[in-house]
Amino acid sequence: MDDRVAKLKSPEDCEKFAKNAERLGHSDLVDDARKRAVELRAEKYGASNDTEKECLKAIYAYEEVLAEKNGKRTRASRTWQMVERHGILGAAERAVNRDSETMGYTALMEMGLQEFAFEAVILRYPSFFSSGAVERSQQRIDEWSAGT
Repeated sequence: MDDRVAKLKSPEDCEKFAKNAERLGHSDLVDDARKRAVELRAEKYGASNDTEKECLKAIYAYEEVLAEKNGKRTRASRTWQMVERHGILGAAERAVNRDSETMGYTALMEMGLQEFAFEAVILRYPSFFSSGAVERSQQRIDEWSAGT
């Protein structure tokens, strides 16, 4: 990550930086600023371990996708409701066990945020999830990789 981006202290600073970088044609800095905003939001939430923090990053990355799509900051309401009911790890597990793919992986990939998909998180921390969730995550990642 670029040093200028790493020094940004708030998601709002990251958004301003990303807009300026985009205007100047620096797509790599735009991606870095979006990732930094995701990290800062996840840190603020207060996860109890790295796995939870990575799952929170997945939700905040999806909110970046929604913000880009809608032209304004948009909350992932259904996902947050699942977090409230089942906890962050339970929400991730339930999301990947659905028949349809989670949180718009294609949109995350287009924004350079694919490492934040729940499937990617589950594959990085398989011991926290059921074997079914790990298998389904691997299957989806393989399908997405074959499609690119």
